[in-house]
Amino acid sequence: MTADFFHDRLAPYGCNPADTRGRLAAEPESPTRSCYQRDRDRIVHSGAFRRLKHKTQVFVYHEGDYYRTRLTHSLEVAQIARSISRTLGLNEDLAEAVALAHDLGHTPFGHAGEEALNVCMEPFGGFAHNDQTLRILTRLERRYAEFDGLNLTWEALEGVVKHNGPLLPPPGSPLPPGLRLPTTIAGFQDVWDLELHTNPGAEAQVAALADDIAYNNHDIDDGLRAGLFGVDEVAELPLVGPIVRDVADRYPGLDRSRLIHETVRRMINAMVVDLMTETRRRLAEHRPGSAAEVRALPLPVVCFSDAMLEAQRPLRAFLRQRMYRHYRVNREMSKCKRVVHALFQLFMDEPNTLPTEWQRDIATGGGDTDLVVRARHVADYIAGMTDRYALAEHDRLFDLHVKT
Repeated sequence: MTADFFHDRLAPYGCNPADTRGRLAAEPESPTRSCYQRDRDRIVHSGAFRRLKHKTQVFVYHEGDYYRTRLTHSLEVAQIARSISRTLGLNEDLAEAVALAHDLGHTPFGHAGEEALNVCMEPFGGFAHNDQTLRILTRLERRYAEFDGLNLTWEALEGVVKHNGPLLPPPGSPLPPGLRLPTTIAGFQDVWDLELHTNPGAEAQVAALADDIAYNNHDIDDGLRAGLFGVDEVAELPLVGPIVRDVADRYPGLDRSRLIHETVRRMINAMVVDLMTETRRRLAEHRPGSAAEVRALPLPVVCFSDAMLEAQRPLRAFLRQRMYRHYRVNREMSKCKRVVHALFQLFMDEPNTLPTEWQRDIATGGGDTDLVVRARHVADYIAGMTDRYALAEHDRLFDLHVKT
């Protein structure tokens, strides 16, 4: 596609494919797709993306088919990000690529699995899902003949790594105490500078807040349908209450399922409208003339209003207490953490129990360096598991009655 095609549709502060910083491994671009469309397509066709289908969001996969998984969540984030980007004159394809890739590095069993794997990996550099996403995108996906990873553009990788903001303070500023770049990000930074001290482009900022919009609202939906709390309880929250009452007044006698959906739909709309209004105000104030100027601003240009940020705090506190820490969820997550710990310890002690293809690259000499390499390799294997594969692997390894 020609540069003029995108130039006519993009605001000056959007990421134009004609201005891309390219790919780490040089390759001819597609004659029919922009570089960012190609990034998106490579993510969709990756094995890591397919595995999100059976990775949990909050509930373990066997809890029920209705609840959201990492895959359905990523698709919902991408839809919101694309809609916002289109309205703001940003590059929809880049925003969608970042949205679709942002959860690729998540372990099985959601945040509980990540916490457990991070504890296991603490002596070996720790584990963080955003760092693991970069490992997948640059190393672990092995599909192409000429390079490891997906060889995404600089803008897509920058957006994924920095979608929640800068990782380093401005040059010349002291590092905050205890700040340590995750292992893969630190190593990749030596190869290709992602400018970790700046904000990402506006498309990545949109993807990050689309993530917030999606999980806040859809966790309410899942929590209500799971019976972890009731409509009358969320109706006490400042952001949700007025919408619940308006729906109930407008549609008296509406059945519970439709009431929930109508409420969540309107909440998503309210947050999207607020985000676009505040973002337009900031764009008018700062008048960035390019994507580079967006990155150079001291604060994000894409943001909610102060009033919306304040309204979200009790909502997040409510979900944290009534959903993420609900005893039913805690019990499942406790079991899942034990599965992750047990798998990690066994594979570290007996790496010959790993599948053959995972044994080839593992270090077995026993020195400190070899142990770090082995631990990272084991973490890669476990992090790539789906919920059901991790549970089945645990059964195969620890239940004498299950065939291996």
